[in-house]
Amino acid sequence: MKRRDFLRSGSVLSLPIALGGSNVGVLAQTQLGQLMPENSDRIFVLIQQNGGNDGLNTIIPIDQYGTLTSLRSDILVPENQILTLTEETGMHPAMPGLKDVFDEGDLGIIQNVGYPNQNRSHFRSTDIWDTGSVATEVLNNGWIGRYLDTRFPGFPEGYPNEETPHPIAITLGPTVSETCQGIAANFSLAINDPTALANIPGTEGGELPDLPYGYELDFIRQVVAQTNIYAEILSATAEAGTNLSQLYPDPGQNPLADQLKTVAQLISGGLQTKIYVVNINGFDTHANQVDGGDATTGIHAQLLANLSEAIHAFMDDIRLQGNDQRVVGATRSEFGRQIASNGSLGTDHGDAAPLMVFGSCVQSQILGDNPTIPNDPGPRSGVPAQIDFKDVFGSILMDWFGVAENEVSDLFSHDFQHMALIDPCQTTTADHLDIHDAFFIRAYPNPFFEEITAEFNTEGGELRMSLVNESGQEVLYLGTSFFSPGKQQVSHQISELPAGHYYYRLQGRQINKSISLLHF
Repeated sequence: MKRRDFLRSGSVLSLPIALGGSNVGVLAQTQLGQLMPENSDRIFVLIQQNGGNDGLNTIIPIDQYGTLTSLRSDILVPENQILTLTEETGMHPAMPGLKDVFDEGDLGIIQNVGYPNQNRSHFRSTDIWDTGSVATEVLNNGWIGRYLDTRFPGFPEGYPNEETPHPIAITLGPTVSETCQGIAANFSLAINDPTALANIPGTEGGELPDLPYGYELDFIRQVVAQTNIYAEILSATAEAGTNLSQLYPDPGQNPLADQLKTVAQLISGGLQTKIYVVNINGFDTHANQVDGGDATTGIHAQLLANLSEAIHAFMDDIRLQGNDQRVVGATRSEFGRQIASNGSLGTDHGDAAPLMVFGSCVQSQILGDNPTIPNDPGPRSGVPAQIDFKDVFGSILMDWFGVAENEVSDLFSHDFQHMALIDPCQTTTADHLDIHDAFFIRAYPNPFFEEITAEFNTEGGELRMSLVNESGQEVLYLGTSFFSPGKQQVSHQISELPAGHYYYRLQGRQINKSISLLHF
């Protein structure tokens, strides 16, 4: 067996560990972790809604309710029970917790998310979301894995180390996303019971033969050694951490809430992990999506209730910990469901669906129009995709993790469109308070006419400059440059920009700063 094939099929070591009643798998140096500034304390939580979520039953287009009544009357929530977000849009009544998160300004809803030429196979569509491919190409590596290949040639040798002692990403649950598959190796590693893992043998031995067998055994020894170290760290941080929210249900009542409770506990305990991946299964609701006679109850209602309760409790927990400005989360599902119900109190595989982004630093908004529901849709019609999922996650990479726009475009190999999903939100680490306190930015003249001059201090590195409007939308990209440490000055020529209120935004490895400007 070739080393590459062995690494790709290395699930023999993918054993979930037990921590706080949840299964935990470690993605050592995986997924989005190294996409953020080094020494940043920012965290990303990805919730995978596995099975294909019925978006029309989750975020309900109230302005299309009459048409929906004729197409899915047996599963449609009564209009008077919908949780109203706006005059045109509402939530399923099983989601009061998420309604509270939205009302508190910590939830963004993105309508009609998918990709062109949607594939309705669970396996193929999940593969597309994992790899960031277009529907017509098949890739053997994940889009995060491709990024990590450019940053960590030779992994897993040398990890963990002094600079990166903790797992960069953790997944809770039985599955590990192929998003972290690199060109030659999979960056993911799953482990089991933290007590048992600390004593796994196999890290020592004699000289290995210069044969394929020797190469594979050497790889196994490296993985076992990493697992032992990470298990000790996970156990210590879990013991040091605590949960403060009273909104969590009893253990075992809501698996997603159990997972997010563990995430909050590890964050509280000081784990330096940047990415957490959690799962909620069961969204493939071909039959009995609702209970007969009551469309507000049933399988889908319970799934949405679990999703809502879990995110609400998690947000409450990290806010009480003082960690809420460090965390951004998002949901994803491989596809939505068809517009019309199928006669079995269910729905079949469809196309686009809404995606939610949550956190104290998230713009509270409903981005995109409600889906337009035709009076007489064709057979098996789904909601057409209006927003590509790659633009959503690419924008999070840019605005939360500081990835340059050209890198995001290369990562996804498509015509990337930036979206304003995150508000300027200052976060610091205890070790880097002096950096943020010392950092200053000023831009003049203010008001400005055709030129802006910006002055700022920086530790050095690549900085991205842009103008955003009052809604947080980028209206003018001003450039990306590499700066030496110290005080810097840069000037920008501005033309054909409407008069109004703007923010000069500076983004880099350890900073995301904005300053208010008026343009006449």
